[in-house]
Amino acid sequence: MDRKRGLAMVVVALGLASSVAATPAVADEPAFQVEWGACPSDVNARATPLQCASVSVPLDYTDPEGAEIKIMLSRLASPNPSKRRGVLLLNPGGPGGSGLSMPADLFSLGVPASVLDSYDLIGMDTRGVGHSSPVSCGFTVDQGYSGNIPPYAVDDAAVAEQAKIAEAVAKQCARDGRLRHVSTANMARDLDRIRAALGEDKASFLGYSYGSALGAAYASMFPERSDRIVLDSNVGDTFLDRDGMRRFGLGAEQAFPDFAKWAAARHDAYGLGRTPEEVRNTYFTLAERLDKTPVGEIDGTTFRLGTFAGLYRESSYAMTAQQWQALLNFDEAAVQRPLGLSPYDNAWSVFLAVTCNDVDWPEDVRTYQRGVAEDRQKYPLFGAAGANITPCAYWQYEPAEPPVKITDDGPRNVLIMQNLRDPATPHRGGVMLKEKFGQRSQLVSVNESGHGVYVFDDNPCALNIATTYLVDGKLAPRDTFCQASRTSGLTLDRDAQQRRAEALDRLPRTF
Repeated sequence: MDRKRGLAMVVVALGLASSVAATPAVADEPAFQVEWGACPSDVNARATPLQCASVSVPLDYTDPEGAEIKIMLSRLASPNPSKRRGVLLLNPGGPGGSGLSMPADLFSLGVPASVLDSYDLIGMDTRGVGHSSPVSCGFTVDQGYSGNIPPYAVDDAAVAEQAKIAEAVAKQCARDGRLRHVSTANMARDLDRIRAALGEDKASFLGYSYGSALGAAYASMFPERSDRIVLDSNVGDTFLDRDGMRRFGLGAEQAFPDFAKWAAARHDAYGLGRTPEEVRNTYFTLAERLDKTPVGEIDGTTFRLGTFAGLYRESSYAMTAQQWQALLNFDEAAVQRPLGLSPYDNAWSVFLAVTCNDVDWPEDVRTYQRGVAEDRQKYPLFGAAGANITPCAYWQYEPAEPPVKITDDGPRNVLIMQNLRDPATPHRGGVMLKEKFGQRSQLVSVNESGHGVYVFDDNPCALNIATTYLVDGKLAPRDTFCQASRTSGLTLDRDAQQRRAEALDRLPRTF
């Protein structure tokens, strides 16, 4: 979400009332076409210029003639029209992450030219985000709300204290009435409006993290209008619920050994432990020490969050190790200021709207206290954060409709990409999605660590499978396993390396 780095990375996490019968399953065809022009100055596309445009959609799909909102799109047009097959809609995750720069980011990450030839790459700010009629809870710097993942809770009293903060945030968010219309189902309806406005009979889709939930919803609500669907780093359904948040604890446990092995091999440089077991012990020693005696603005909660964020990709390991080293030495000057102390009002607001509007959450504080106690034992690295209470427990709006149900009734057009060791969306999410899509899908399990597979990671097997599917439409008849590979065939100059690093940083750190 943010291009900076720090110990406590701001995390944009991903992620029933009776249905509203008047809500259409299929969006009406809009009677207009997109007019492309210049993008806003803050859309980062220095590697390759993008065009931007806006599409109008109903704020409330049960009232299609009522108020409208604007969805801003970006485009990297196919340079080879004779090979163009359509549009590839993109989503980087969140919910709440801006996707306007995503076509340029994929270009910087080295997406194959055959994909660039085959599609117009279409980025966007989904409803409520950034340049698309942004919503706001009005978060401020000093109100004590740390972001989308609740803080690690050391005991029942900490959960009860967080409950007070969560309740106040839920009431605060209710002041913006547009928030009630920000949901995965409505975002999927927006995608179909965008498809029609672009003049396409079908749309392909590439989504990461929470983007997998949005893509799964689109492929389920509009199966015959979905073309080639790639779902990467999967939540496991069309929504992020309490179980999904609790899987952060599982993901941290599965991904941490890769960092521990990396750090142990560099003990002489960082001093974190000569074996992975010693590195893990150092983690708990630091966390417990910081619970009692913070170093500057870093306490045990921000240390755990920063380490969790550092597991997202191997390129973050060195900075994470550097921060640990500074904390071990009580070197406040060397510790970076935690980004969690700065508000990201719009991204946090959209995250809450989507996760709280999509499904009902438990309302009893004791439910969360029990969950925190369980996960603190089961997943000691980070489980007591993902299980903690969120503003969804006190959300002022009931879900307007049930969550989108994934259907296996439709074309066989869903490619599911999943690393075996992903801190935010564990491999279990990919398996869950495969179980729901059934014969419509192929699951590609990749023996790698980190968040993001296609072009965000460097696995030739996964790269080849997804590229072949996007270009030629070929899905294997059975699920596939890709062996680990850290061998890169790319030699990038310094400027290209910098562009790649910036693109990686813009992938929202979670859903």
